[in-house]
Amino acid sequence: MDGRRVRARPGEGARLREEILRTAEALLVEAGTEDALTLRAVARAAGVTTPSVYLHFAGKEALVAAVCLRVWDELDRRMERARAGEADPLRALGACGHAYVRFALDHPVQYRVLLMRPAEPEGAAIASTACFGHMTDTVTACVEAGFLRGDPRTLALGLWTAVHGCVSLLITQPSLPWPDDLDGFIEDTVRMAGYGGAVASRLPRGAPPPPSPASSPTWTASPTACTGPAPGDRLGKRSQGYDPREIGRDARTCDHPGMNTSLKAFLEGGPDDLPERIVGIRPPGVELKLPFRGGYEHFKVTSRHRDTAEGRLPVYRHTGRTAVAE
Repeated sequence: MDGRRVRARPGEGARLREEILRTAEALLVEAGTEDALTLRAVARAAGVTTPSVYLHFAGKEALVAAVCLRVWDELDRRMERARAGEADPLRALGACGHAYVRFALDHPVQYRVLLMRPAEPEGAAIASTACFGHMTDTVTACVEAGFLRGDPRTLALGLWTAVHGCVSLLITQPSLPWPDDLDGFIEDTVRMAGYGGAVASRLPRGAPPPPSPASSPTWTASPTACTGPAPGDRLGKRSQGYDPREIGRDARTCDHPGMNTSLKAFLEGGPDDLPERIVGIRPPGVELKLPFRGGYEHFKVTSRHRDTAEGRLPVYRHTGRTAVAE
């Protein structure tokens, strides 16, 4: 033999590259670190020569990037499914956030290599651009619907920072006291980021914090904002019963049009003759205070949800009543 390499038949080069990637991916996941992914080790595991690997990948970083990017198409599919399953833009944002975190936890090694190291020329830019694109598309829909205010790219970066931080801690700090209901924890984290962004986008930067809870109304998601008496109304005639549209007309702090979304809660307990058992909340808080018959009915959020004609809603349990002197 003259030692010259025999030209591969059509299609053999692509098949060899795919076999190298599959082998390298198995080694990466098994080792849990890219340090084990040398071209020589991959060649040995794939049953080919090291020069054969070099024909397809210029070096280790190129191979590592190609291996990790194999799963990024799956992220595209998950995000598309999350958006397609929700007609409400704000709910779609939450679904996408949950899908993003779950994708990262299902592929922790690839996620860490591409998005938790100093950016390398290959791979990281492609991965981060794809993630940012998904976030921006979903946030843009929320801005166009009036749920969020501001530049979609800046808002997307803020929300991405929150979910990426959640993912990073879950991957790198497994010994922290994570709750047993991890999906519930992820959902709560995504909700805090989304609803917090909705509120923050309406507050002037540097605005002072609100008064203490004892003297301030409770935030809710009704179109007229937080619960509490209307300006100048000490629970007079308008508050002998209540109109859900009247909850919280406090224009000084909370009058933010466009927030009347599908954010609602189911009220459990309290007076039997409450006019409504499903009320708007903005943003979801721990407590809810409703004016009713010359006083306030207090409700506190629980960990439970209830299926209703308007969807699956969080349950707020009645905790007591406060009478207000005339």
